[in-house]
Amino acid sequence: MRRPLVAGNWKMNGSSAMADDLTAAVTAAAPPAVEVLLCPPAPYLARVAAALAGSAVALGAQDCSEHAPGAYTGEVAGAMLRDCGCSHTLVGHSERRQFFGDTDARVAAKVARAQADGLVAVLCVGETLEERRAGRTEEAVGRQLDAVLALPDTGAVLDALVVAYEPVWAIGTGETATPGQAQAVHAWIRARVAERDAARAAALRILYGGSVKPDNAAELFAMADIDGGLIGGAALKADSFLAICAAAAATAA
Repeated sequence: MRRPLVAGNWKMNGSSAMADDLTAAVTAAAPPAVEVLLCPPAPYLARVAAALAGSAVALGAQDCSEHAPGAYTGEVAGAMLRDCGCSHTLVGHSERRQFFGDTDARVAAKVARAQADGLVAVLCVGETLEERRAGRTEEAVGRQLDAVLALPDTGAVLDALVVAYEPVWAIGTGETATPGQAQAVHAWIRARVAERDAARAAALRILYGGSVKPDNAAELFAMADIDGGLIGGAALKADSFLAICAAAAATAA
């Protein structure tokens, strides 16, 4: 059985005080049946890492450079993230693709670099509203996923990979894919990976991200191929984030 994973993506939000308070609340009440991951902005990584020391809550970055350390001003290498205490990094979030020009090829390079530096890559994939309306969801998600599956040694890539399906039209809009819509795409992703490696596809955790809230989390997480969530706005308040974690824990009972 796949252990649920709930990742809190703070995006470009927060302060030192918020980081302290939110981290303390989450570490005190995170359910042990769920793997919980906090992804604060880069300036707070070391602060949150210190607060997480000795707890079961993991630390993740919001992005990772595709480059090894060197003359890349403003970038953050995977080795540096690992040195700060990160075990995971988000890669290919829709906002990185939309606002910062992360192409499928660049995202794949970031996955490879992150994994080479000992990080688990949380690969974000998803379609826009226009693509969904045009019936091109599988085409869009498949293109993004295949760029990573084409990396050398697919088995090793899958061993250090989590996939997060985030329909772009449901991020920060209040719109949420229905459980049935989300499950259909998650099942399709698992089947796509199974074409390369059936055993690893069965073990792959696929998260749903897109306006997950305490009142819809349980229904989403009850779906057979939804293994937790990548949480945005609801991750900024401890009570809502912990309620979502509790919903994920209930699926593991």
